[in-house]
Amino acid sequence: MSSSLLPVVALILVSGIGVQLLARRVEIPSVVFYLGLGILLGPEALGLVTIDTFGAGLETIVGLSVAIIVFDGAFALRFDRIREASTTSLRLVTVGALVTFLGTAGAVRVLEGATWEISLVVGALLVATGPTVITPILEVVRVREHVAAALETEGIINDVTAAIAAVVIFETMLLDDIGISGTVLAFLERAGVGVAAGLLATGLIYFLLKHELTPEGGPQTARFLVFSAAIGSFALAEAVAAEAGIAAAATAGIALGNLELPHRETIEEFARDATLIVLAFVFVSLAALIDVGAILRLGVGGILLVAVVMFVLRPLVAGIATFGVRQFNASERLFLAAIGPRGIIPASVATLFAIELATAGNQAASQVLLGTVFVVIATTDAVEAGLARQIGDALGVTPMRTIIVGGGRVGLALATRLEQRGEFVVLIEEDEKPKRAAREAGVTVYEGDGTESDTLRAAGIDEAKIVVAATEDDNINLLVCQTARTKFGVEDVYARVNDPQNMAAFEALSVTAVDGPMSTAFAIDNEIERPELANWMYDASDGHDIQEIEMTAEELVGESIRDLNDRIPGGCLIAEIGQNEDAHVPDPDEVLEYGDHLTFLGDAAAVEEAVKRFHPRD
Repeated sequence: MSSSLLPVVALILVSGIGVQLLARRVEIPSVVFYLGLGILLGPEALGLVTIDTFGAGLETIVGLSVAIIVFDGAFALRFDRIREASTTSLRLVTVGALVTFLGTAGAVRVLEGATWEISLVVGALLVATGPTVITPILEVVRVREHVAAALETEGIINDVTAAIAAVVIFETMLLDDIGISGTVLAFLERAGVGVAAGLLATGLIYFLLKHELTPEGGPQTARFLVFSAAIGSFALAEAVAAEAGIAAAATAGIALGNLELPHRETIEEFARDATLIVLAFVFVSLAALIDVGAILRLGVGGILLVAVVMFVLRPLVAGIATFGVRQFNASERLFLAAIGPRGIIPASVATLFAIELATAGNQAASQVLLGTVFVVIATTDAVEAGLARQIGDALGVTPMRTIIVGGGRVGLALATRLEQRGEFVVLIEEDEKPKRAAREAGVTVYEGDGTESDTLRAAGIDEAKIVVAATEDDNINLLVCQTARTKFGVEDVYARVNDPQNMAAFEALSVTAVDGPMSTAFAIDNEIERPELANWMYDASDGHDIQEIEMTAEELVGESIRDLNDRIPGGCLIAEIGQNEDAHVPDPDEVLEYGDHLTFLGDAAAVEEAVKRFHPRD
């Protein structure tokens, strides 16, 4: 057994890691390649991995792997990130989860004719999305922080509730009918066991880390201790109640992730590496167990179920979650509605349930359960995960970033204005007080030294259209500008210059430098001589805006300002054409050329519409 198992395990690990590298290369979420590889290695193709490959150890292997994956995702889920989309996240894991559960169960009952017990088990399982599918998507589609926070929070929390709810329903309603009240109590019992085990593990590991009982180990000791929290909490909870281990791993991850731990960076790197290894193994192993025959036997009912899950329930849940939340724009609401792939939890638990049902002689229920869960997993992963980047690009939810180094009064004020205009801003700051102020203002903050290349890269400078150095130290600002210009090739680099004598150094780098004292003088002069215009320029909260864009609408080339009156939204006007010394107020007969720089002035909504018409995105 061991001699035949070794090459299979090695093949799964090596090929799984290989497709992970391929996924990064082609910018397609790795889950799609895992599915394809698993089917290739499974009984439907090469037959190298089957339900008997791991024997009775499959449940243990999958459980520990899922614990590591869930712990890593939860460890990265900081409370300040959750607050980025707190209302939406709360709705996704409460009302949204309930709608998904009941809607899916009802659809399975009506479309496939399954019993209510099987329908409810499937409905509970398919609530879960999870970090196994969401994390690869967010590595490819760089959305704004509140969108990522909502998806990540939903994935972690719903993974836990889905696993526990499915097991409780399976055991209390399908195997032993103890009624609704007994089912609810069983759910709360398992959730409580998981939370208690997770908190116990957190307290123990935190005590060991803070007191440095093995100081000579340093970072290595910290890595191993935190990693043991995932395994230990999972094992402890599972020993008390089945499927409580997932709740324990998630609890330990969130709790430890929000504590001040020594060597946090090396812990996070170690957790990510471990997750990549077990993710490759567990996803390929479970994908190999997909029963294509069971899926095909669902027929039209299976197709209609997938359509209900993807095109009715998910948009409904996204609409409920974002209703009245001004933080989400229309494109982000649609993206949330389009992205809800299912991951490891429903696949692993459904496989174990199917085995138990088949052993008990209920082969028909086993086939319906397995086929239904896997058809939804395979389709949502292939479509929603596989096309996530294209969906994001089509909806425009992956805007180029504006990176601001320095979260003081100037940096924060600029970040706030740009955010109000719909820009994707990342603020880089080290000090705790400005970090906290920026996060409270709803600005995405990356902690680190903005003069270091690794920090800039991690903050997304490779995808940045603008970099602004806004600290109180001109030497730091100059170094940031130099790095952005020479190492990362950012064209639009701006700098706050605190001492006018340093202007020449910035201009030598072709950086747009803003003289602090002179800009203050200009602002005061504007308030004295032209207060109303100053209000338009400085107070973005009043619904006014001024934007300069490059004219790229080919169908408008050669048209005069007079001819374009009906294309300019009411409430705004073209205040200026050209740049620098060529900038001028246009007359009605001036003809527009491709590439002309147009400055629109007016109501914010009208200016935004004008920008879309005269500078359409690809």
